[in-house]
Amino acid sequence: MKKLPMIMLLVFGFFAFKTDKPAYLLYNQQGKLVKYKKLTEAAQKADIVFFGELHNNPISHWLQYELTNDLFIKKQGKISLGAEMFEADNQEALNLYLIDTLDKEALKAQARLWPNFSTDYAPLVDFAKTNNLPFVATNIPRKYASMVYKFGFEALDTLSNEVKAFIAPLPIAYDPELPGYKGMLEMMGGMSDHVTDKLPKAQAIKDATMAWFIHQHMQAGQTFIHFNGSYHSDHFEGIIWYLKRLNPTVKVLTISCIEADTMGKLPDDSKGLADFIVSIPTSMTKTY
Repeated sequence: MKKLPMIMLLVFGFFAFKTDKPAYLLYNQQGKLVKYKKLTEAAQKADIVFFGELHNNPISHWLQYELTNDLFIKKQGKISLGAEMFEADNQEALNLYLIDTLDKEALKAQARLWPNFSTDYAPLVDFAKTNNLPFVATNIPRKYASMVYKFGFEALDTLSNEVKAFIAPLPIAYDPELPGYKGMLEMMGGMSDHVTDKLPKAQAIKDATMAWFIHQHMQAGQTFIHFNGSYHSDHFEGIIWYLKRLNPTVKVLTISCIEADTMGKLPDDSKGLADFIVSIPTSMTKTY
């Protein structure tokens, strides 16, 4: 008889969940539901936190801000930020904005900001500005990634040393058998006659460059939070593969955002994507 109240509580909890409308659910790598507190506790112990977002998803961006704020408090300000959405040759403009030498309109004029900057990334940059935090532009300038897509890694050898400063050191290591790169080629290969084996190489030069600038700006005792599309860090590949080559002992924590038609159970193919998986209803509104 003593077990009855517990059974009733579990049943009530199940039906309460079924009738609720959660904006997101958080799972661990094995697909078990966990609390947000579990994520923040784990993130505090990491050298690098990779927040793999869905670029147009408002829950992704809201959680990025919340996690940044919470880690800032828990780490007593010992965090730094960086993002795929800022290219390395725009670092100077970004730095000037952070110290109030440029206003937001001047930043937009001088840097190649993403169209959804104002809604999705400006809050993070402004958080860094308000709290005197570094914000690192980690990505390769897009025109050089485009060169790799058209002509391969060899095209980078023709660049000046000044330009090469915005790219990971050459030559670029590359493993075409990594599942992420191999899968990209297989998925896109049937969609266009123009897709060649240079497509995943263009992805790899982005991953390698982001890893390089993260590595260059890591500081002992700090947690570096990096914002990127989930495909750049899913399955602990992409940026992480390159970062581990630079620092095999680095402590990494990954987050991946997915959309799900049915909430309450993580799809099997999403298990193992990251240390923590954020499941968001497919019906969630989009920022663009």
